[in-house]
Amino acid sequence: MEQKEFQLNDIVEMKKAHPCGTNRWKIIRLGMDIRIKCEGCSHSVLIPRKEFSRKMKKVLVRQEEE
Repeated sequence: MEQKEFQLNDIVEMKKAHPCGTNRWKIIRLGMDIRIKCEGCSHSVLIPRKEFSRKMKKVLVRQEEE
């Protein structure tokens, strides 16, 4: 299984759009569970890492490391 690369503060696209109509999510917490925040309505969701990896389509904007 392919391991997808993502990190804190990346903007990702999920397979299904949020009910508000936006499909851009910002990763705001990493761990066993991942918290993502909708860029449209600011609703946040906590989902298990395995489920997140399965439902994430691609990384739209990568956070630059300093």
